[in-house]
Amino acid sequence: MTRAERRVALPRVVNIADLRRAAQRRLPRAVFEYVDGGAEGEVTLRENVRAFEDVTFRPRNALFVDRCDIRTEVLGGNLSMPLLLAPVGFTRMMWPRGEVVAARAAGKAGVGYVLSTISGSRLEDVAQASSGPRWYQLYLVGGREAAEATLERAQKAGFTVLAITIDTGTFGLRERDVRNGAGALTGPSFLAKVPHLPQVLAKPSWLAGFLRDGGMLTLPNVIVPGRGAMPLAETQAALSRSVVTWSDVRWLRDAWKGPIIVKGVLTGDDARRSMDEGAAGVVVSNHGGRQLDCVAASLRALPEVVEAVGSRGVVLMDGGVRRGSDIAKAICLGARAVLIGRAYAYGLSAAGEAGVARALQILRADLERVLKLLGCASVADLDRSYIDAPASWKRAC
Repeated sequence: MTRAERRVALPRVVNIADLRRAAQRRLPRAVFEYVDGGAEGEVTLRENVRAFEDVTFRPRNALFVDRCDIRTEVLGGNLSMPLLLAPVGFTRMMWPRGEVVAARAAGKAGVGYVLSTISGSRLEDVAQASSGPRWYQLYLVGGREAAEATLERAQKAGFTVLAITIDTGTFGLRERDVRNGAGALTGPSFLAKVPHLPQVLAKPSWLAGFLRDGGMLTLPNVIVPGRGAMPLAETQAALSRSVVTWSDVRWLRDAWKGPIIVKGVLTGDDARRSMDEGAAGVVVSNHGGRQLDCVAASLRALPEVVEAVGSRGVVLMDGGVRRGSDIAKAICLGARAVLIGRAYAYGLSAAGEAGVARALQILRADLERVLKLLGCASVADLDRSYIDAPASWKRAC
């Protein structure tokens, strides 16, 4: 265990906010603010977290709950708690071999891992590292031929569910990244990096690990015919040219031999359309507040989507989850499980595998404690009777 990993194991790391502060201490400013920031005025970024405050609990007291069953099943995968690690891009900037490290921690904890297309590790290496459910998240960067080759690799490697992200009509304006030069750290030109060298040199332990890992110059899971792995510097432009449409969802439904789930759903209309196109479920998500600003918090959009999907599929949610109480509230509102992005990325950035493991330990202990205080012995029993939520959240759909 490295010195950074030993530090994160200390008792003072008691919540996700502590891991965030540890990540901020270790990372260059540009990398930390890539992890931490959102689009434009960051209204949705803040609301994703704040919305959980609008939901209050209705506990059933004078009950003794000795043990809580927090296990669940999602699309054929058994989870030790209702949680998966969301697809997060560029995690090799956060920690050497970031995707492999995070997937290994997820497997040891018995939760799922969703690998982003925008990753710096080969999907085969990630699959080998994880002993838990493995999903692959797809962008169409590189075109359909490149995507088909990736899907074939993913299925051979043991990825069981395909997550299709639909909320990237263009690249969101992440103002912190523009100011801090996050793109320059991974771009091909040394001259572009020069203005940002002081913040990198101020974090020698991060820099040493980044250089030992070889940096992150290509996307090894996006093999463009005739060219090879897509250069990282082309990612933003490629995403803007690779909008996923409903016809693409139909094509992917035929191309993937397993369940597909549509990520980026915020309305009942898109939820129903997803099910009509053959999805097994949806993820209520606003991309962590990193795409269109001023859309609803994921938790606020959840009841409408749950009502629209009904019994036709599974509904998951991501956005703003920082505590086990947040997980419980999402499940009470109809989610089968949640995805966490920043919550584990802070841990990864702070201390690698040990940091991810600590984030998951915190959330597991939180969730078990909340269930006991609610007088509920199983996450399967959570429903709206355990909470009060604003009536305005449930729209006619």
